[in-house]
Amino acid sequence: MTPSPRAPRTDHRFTVGFDLDLTLVDSRPGIRAAYEALVAATGAHIDIDLVVSRLGPPLKDELRNWFPEEEVDEVAALYVAAYPDHGIAPSPALPGAREAVAAVRELGGRAIVVTAKFPRNARLHLDHLGIEPDELVGGLWAEGKAVALREHAAAVYVGDHIGDVRGARAAGALAVAVPTGPYGPRELRAAGADVVLDGGLPDFPGWLRGYCDAELAPLA
Repeated sequence: MTPSPRAPRTDHRFTVGFDLDLTLVDSRPGIRAAYEALVAATGAHIDIDLVVSRLGPPLKDELRNWFPEEEVDEVAALYVAAYPDHGIAPSPALPGAREAVAAVRELGGRAIVVTAKFPRNARLHLDHLGIEPDELVGGLWAEGKAVALREHAAAVYVGDHIGDVRGARAAGALAVAVPTGPYGPRELRAAGADVVLDGGLPDFPGWLRGYCDAELAPLA
């Protein structure tokens, strides 16, 4: 778990965690480009369309589908090192991403990003897109995200994957899901999401205002 060097705030009313890939950032174009570079470097056969269709789990889990176990660490290091040159520039922010993070702060909260992505590359995405969370934690997946969510006392965790739902629930946080990844609203609800924003992050500021009015106003 590698937090960013940004100083933590101490005056927040609540903390909201966000996933990165396919929640804040449409990293599919960048990941596709990075895998194309990996194929060129290794000569391996990788069905990149399939890879991009199931983003979410850790890099090494995906690489095990295409490389022998004894090669996975080396290939993962190669991918991670090449990613800044291939994966950052093609990947736009998803609609509503900047506004969602801003809404947390406007309502007196603290925004953190908790992702399975390698921390340095996650930071490059955020810096490139001008999204500035109060904290970044990388290298955590599914229930593993609960470690960071509990550490930062996150009341809400927003993600696109059923693994994000599991992580939120393991941390005792409200699981808010957006259907901008591999799962639709019905699947996310079936996985246990407490809230599904059918319109994605553009719906988040309005939902958050309602949440704050209902859950936090009585505590003010």
